[in-house]
Amino acid sequence: MPASASKTTSSRSSDGQEGSGLIGALVGVSVFLVLLLFAVHLVLNLYGASVVTAAAFDAARLRAGGSGAAASEAEAEAALLALLGGYRDGGRLDVSWTYPDTDGDGQPDTVALRVEAEHPGPRLAGVDVPFQHIDRTISVRQERLR
Repeated sequence: MPASASKTTSSRSSDGQEGSGLIGALVGVSVFLVLLLFAVHLVLNLYGASVVTAAAFDAARLRAGGSGAAASEAEAEAALLALLGGYRDGGRLDVSWTYPDTDGDGQPDTVALRVEAEHPGPRLAGVDVPFQHIDRTISVRQERLR
């Protein structure tokens, strides 16, 4: 061998495992992204459920006279629709009022507002995300002089 020639050695193994880390990493990242997408939809639906519940309570309290004077049903519903503008688009909001008598004197004692709403966000095809459909009944005692 000439003095200037050097022998190179390879540290690579040829046991057929090249690229195997890439497949595991792609599967791991894909699973992480799917779980992240599900978590984001769940958080948005929980926020929507909280907003619908708070707006329904405000409307029922307004109708019951909690702010000093009782508002009409139309005024309270207009206030509710002003807060939930995105839910009423496309028929995703249903509001019904009832006035139960709880003490048996023949006069209504509470205002019960039932709100059914469908979260307006984009839905995942074939995946049922919790809190997509919101159904809340809020009962507030009516204010009146005795």
